[in-house]
Amino acid sequence: MNSNEINPNQLPKRVRKLLDERKYSRIPKRYFDNKDFVLEAVKEDGGALKYAPEELRNDKEVVLEAVKEDGRALEYASEELKNNTDFILEAVKYTGYALKYAPEELREDKDFVLKAVSHGGGAFYYASEELREDKDFVLEAVRYGRGALKYASEELRGDRAFVLEAVKQNGNALHYALRKFRNDKEVVLEAVKEDGYALEYASRRLRNDKEVVLEAVKSNGRALYHAPREFRNDKEVVLEAVKRDGYALEYASRKLRNDKEVVLEAV
Repeated sequence: MNSNEINPNQLPKRVRKLLDERKYSRIPKRYFDNKDFVLEAVKEDGGALKYAPEELRNDKEVVLEAVKEDGRALEYASEELKNNTDFILEAVKYTGYALKYAPEELREDKDFVLKAVSHGGGAFYYASEELREDKDFVLEAVRYGRGALKYASEELRGDRAFVLEAVKQNGNALHYALRKFRNDKEVVLEAVKEDGYALEYASRRLRNDKEVVLEAVKSNGRALYHAPREFRNDKEVVLEAVKRDGYALEYASRKLRNDKEVVLEAV
């Protein structure tokens, strides 16, 4: 059978079964020589790119489809594509993992790394060590993606003043702060002021602190969802939440959902 004659929509049952079971090594090579077949395979499992010939692993359309499904598929792309700045930048729109396979000079390039992080803070894991130690750059990266704090140098992650600045840039960076900082009231207050949802990442002690909860719901009414039950039944807290976002009423206690003043404030 000529590869051009392969119709991915009319595969033999045996081949379809092997494809569905991801037993690619048992599929005759001629199928993977067919672009349409490979496109269908990588849309279901990016890792199938491993079995494609070099020509298709150098095909931007094929590789991008694989990366969309699983960023780790970039491992199987041609070296030419891995060294193509425009292509890598396109790939990191779908996964920060793509930056792992970028050339070293790109992982040292501030503008490029920021563009990558803007599509997912996890990309910062693959930035150069020098950038992960650069205080000003890490703060800028955190603004684009909270996950950048997770991959900052240990020295920076342990620096209280730095973490305080980081959560001012992106409150949800609190998620990746060390435990001691998630239990630091000043740090947590700054985080929830920037984004009330950061309340989710505060220590249990501080989630039970009314001042913290009030600041969170003032910033984002729906942060009430992460508040302990007692505050979802606290009229002052709930009123502040529904003032900010009427939909926060959904997270109030049954009693307050039936309170006329609260309901009127929410609508």
